Amino acid sequence: MLELYQFELSHFSEKVRLILDYKRLAYRKIEVVPGMGQLDLFRISGQRQVPVLKDGNTVVADSTAIALYLDKKYPDRPIVPTNPQQKATCLLLEQWADDSIGSKGRKILFESLRNSNLRTSILPIGTPDVLKNLIGSIPKEAVDILGLGLGLTPESIKAAKAEMHRSLESICLLLAQNSGAYLTGDTPTLADLTVAGLSLLLKIPDGPYLNIPENLKGKGVPGFADNPDYDLFFTWRDKLYADFRKPHTPDINNSGAAPTTIAID
Repeated sequence: MLELYQFELSHFSEKVRLILDYKRLAYRKIEVVPGMGQLDLFRISGQRQVPVLKDGNTVVADSTAIALYLDKKYPDRPIVPTNPQQKATCLLLEQWADDSIGSKGRKILFESLRNSNLRTSILPIGTPDVLKNLIGSIPKEAVDILGLGLGLTPESIKAAKAEMHRSLESICLLLAQNSGAYLTGDTPTLADLTVAGLSLLLKIPDGPYLNIPENLKGKGVPGFADNPDYDLFFTWRDKLYADFRKPHTPDINNSGAAPTTIAID
């Protein structure tokens, strides 16, 4: 069975999970608990970031590389069009979404992490209580200082929000042009699955898809998740989930199952 090294609330991991579910591939989730070194993930992939896919002896890191690998190795229900124009549009939209919705979503979420309850709620499953308590006890001022150290100034977060608004407005225009169906044609492609999966941090789907606290489901970033201008986008996204995303189940023999946690010292 395919193994996905992931964080449950990683939007790039969600992009891959949505692709796996769309292609009806069974997989096992392995939750990577943050810690010094993230040794097990580094051991198998040579790097520390999720998602990482393990398929037998093949290890693939990076969500785009994983998507292209899956489409080549498991060609049923293809996600990259064969029509040259549609293929080009699909791949351009996927790369744009990674760089725009993906990267800016992290910056926008960081502002919300001043809330200690949110910080502990989004930690990966299996995070030790001592680490949860430590992270939850960090004062807001320290979070702000950490953000400055990472280059997340108030100005950069404001710019990320402005770009995200433009991104969602553009997607809504595309969806309106296509009567709310799909971004590049009559069937979902990598572009659709990428945009939908990466929107996880803006608004968590209100459904049985993720192994997270119930109080997080349906919640999102104010100004985006509750903005009526983006109703078309989130309605489209939620229908994509209803049609193709498999529900979370505690049975580890089923696709999208409860993660196996690897403890990293």
